[in-house]
Amino acid sequence: MARTPTAWTRSWRRPTKSSSKLDFADTRRLHTLFGSHDLNVKTIETALDVSVALTDSGISITGDEPARDLAGRVLTELYALVGPGASLGPDDVTRAIDILSHNSKANLREVLQAPVFVASDRTSISPKTVNQRSYVEAINRHDVVFAIGPAGTGKTYLAMAMACAALVKGQYERIILTRPAVEAGEKLGFLPGDLAEKVNPYLRPLYDALYTLVGTDKAGQMVERGTVEVAPLAFMRGRTLNKAVVILDEAQNTSREQMKMFLTRLGFDSKAIITGDITQIDLPEGRMSGLNDARKVLSEIADIAFVYFDERDVVRHPLVKRIIGAYEQANGGEQEGGDSSD
Repeated sequence: MARTPTAWTRSWRRPTKSSSKLDFADTRRLHTLFGSHDLNVKTIETALDVSVALTDSGISITGDEPARDLAGRVLTELYALVGPGASLGPDDVTRAIDILSHNSKANLREVLQAPVFVASDRTSISPKTVNQRSYVEAINRHDVVFAIGPAGTGKTYLAMAMACAALVKGQYERIILTRPAVEAGEKLGFLPGDLAEKVNPYLRPLYDALYTLVGTDKAGQMVERGTVEVAPLAFMRGRTLNKAVVILDEAQNTSREQMKMFLTRLGFDSKAIITGDITQIDLPEGRMSGLNDARKVLSEIADIAFVYFDERDVVRHPLVKRIIGAYEQANGGEQEGGDSSD
């Protein structure tokens, strides 16, 4: 008859957690790394199911080997980033975990610290995820770039930051911001006022981003001089756009014809950046989105780049990422909106 294993034998067979140590000598960096009330370290402990403790020479990490190794990599990379005057919060730690858990060879300094633009409040605008870094590189290398993904992933904001930076460097003479005038699931009715007042509500998100980047006064001056133009997509017909960065926002709400019209406006020494979320299509049911159509028609053209974002790239409130994931799960990966053709 087989013997029943003793409690000691069962315990001996159970995987045990072990510890590893990281030697960090700079106490100021360690203080920044741990964060206020140790929130940064607590974020790592919760996410990876490890324990992190301060030692005489650095940090001790206890946990299962894969989680312990990832925690060590995250802490090592973040420790290298937190120089004098640098700040680090739980959101930064969460992004670092996301990046390194999907690409163990990623260099956080390359991904997170190369600035794109310095905003009016002296805030440095930099990519915060691997996909955002790929997006910035695609804009630098290609004259036509499509950015496709959910809300809050920085598609439009990074595009405008890149455009402002290029304008400051003298690479382009103007920035043109445009989007289709389509209601987001609501019937707004007949809007009062002149033409500018009628289309202004549709363009307000573009103005908001511009004001954040360069300040309200400077943005107003740029618009008055024509250095920055904000206009509905219908105003692009018949034009040739030279020496400009042209950003088409909310491209999922263009028709096939509008998308073709927009792309063929591109003139010499110009760049087009097209952003959209194919899960938020507000076109009439049965009408194909110009963004979805472009994915099919233009995917084989080597000089056109497509960059895709997902919920891991969301840089808004932490709940936004979870909300997007919940809706995707509820929909079984199917796209929402009026486009039933893709």
